[in-house]
Amino acid sequence: MNPISSRISPVVQSIPPSGIRQFFNVVEGDKDIISLGVGEPDFSTPKCAIDAVKRSLEQGQTMYTPNEGMSDLREAIAEYMHASFGIRYEPSREVLVTVGGSEAIDLALRAILSPGDEVIVPVPGYIAYAPLIRLNGGTPVELELAEKDQFKLTAEALRQAITPQTKAIMVNYPSNPTGAIMTHEDWLPIARLAVQHNLIILSDEIYAELTYEGKHVSIASLPGMRERTVVISGFSKAYAMTGWRVGYVCGDRALIAAMTKIHQYTALCAPRVGQAAALECLRSGQADKEEMKRAFNERRRMFAAALNDIGLSCRQPQGAFYLFPSIAGTGLSSQVFAERLLVEAKVAVVPGHVFGAGGEGFIRCSYAASSVQLAEAVERIDRWLKQTGLVYKIRDSLRYSVAVMPSSLRKIRLK
Repeated sequence: MNPISSRISPVVQSIPPSGIRQFFNVVEGDKDIISLGVGEPDFSTPKCAIDAVKRSLEQGQTMYTPNEGMSDLREAIAEYMHASFGIRYEPSREVLVTVGGSEAIDLALRAILSPGDEVIVPVPGYIAYAPLIRLNGGTPVELELAEKDQFKLTAEALRQAITPQTKAIMVNYPSNPTGAIMTHEDWLPIARLAVQHNLIILSDEIYAELTYEGKHVSIASLPGMRERTVVISGFSKAYAMTGWRVGYVCGDRALIAAMTKIHQYTALCAPRVGQAAALECLRSGQADKEEMKRAFNERRRMFAAALNDIGLSCRQPQGAFYLFPSIAGTGLSSQVFAERLLVEAKVAVVPGHVFGAGGEGFIRCSYAASSVQLAEAVERIDRWLKQTGLVYKIRDSLRYSVAVMPSSLRKIRLK
């Protein structure tokens, strides 16, 4: 027996590898595959940010920054949060710059969890939440969201999931993988429950800037919620900075102080060059951000319409850059559908079951790819569905659905 493998933590051994990376790793070795798998913008980081980094390097700025992050970056983040979402934070005590949003989530969980604490995780949801909760000694409690509710978190469902051991709720809107958003009215009953049960809200808002219908609403902006909400965000998605690894967290000063203490002993600080790029994005990169958002919005409409046209039922997402079409009519599991699509049509998507309960019967498709690639992907999927006969199973399923509906609801027109 390997002397090391037997000493690895049972918790770590129990956590499966990322279901997203499983497909992404295959894509890296085959240039003929169109990847709709990993959520990474196909744009370059704004030129103003790259130029700022060049100047920083030329000036020899390659040392550590303060643990909390550069003071001017924290000030810019605080100004941005107030101007964009109406929430005031004190830069010196209530803002922490992290190594991506992922570190911010990990730090928040480390700072609040004790053995036996439960964290409610709405699903389908980002696959990292439950493993991070387990790694930090907590117990994730999956709360299944319903497609009929547009994958929004409802007070009725949340109320049933709360127990005396519940310490926090992990929310992510706009949502990965569903593209759902929450409005001010949607958040109100959730906020009341959080206050009633003294819960902490861990709000992952990394896709906040990619809200296409209306304006992003942070639950922290509601009365009485700023003090109990940890807002987690970053620059990866809105500014095409995935590889720079710069995130941030805003919240109550006592919790930020606790998170900073952990951060001091682990990451020390986010990369200085990344912080320089992030600062310049906040100062001068708004036009680039809006142009990327415009392109994503255009792709969103085109891609959703195209998938519906070929028989994959797909609701129009209101945020992020993902579609979550149903493949239930094919009779295949999400895993089998994704594997066969990858091998037989050379299109990579992520099976919905990896995102938790309620994800089976769906696939996640990222439209953070060029319009040309998206169009080609639709053609390949359409051709594959027809060649395999799966398109006819979908149509038979739709005919059955129409047949059992009341006549007043029979509005589906089949090709």
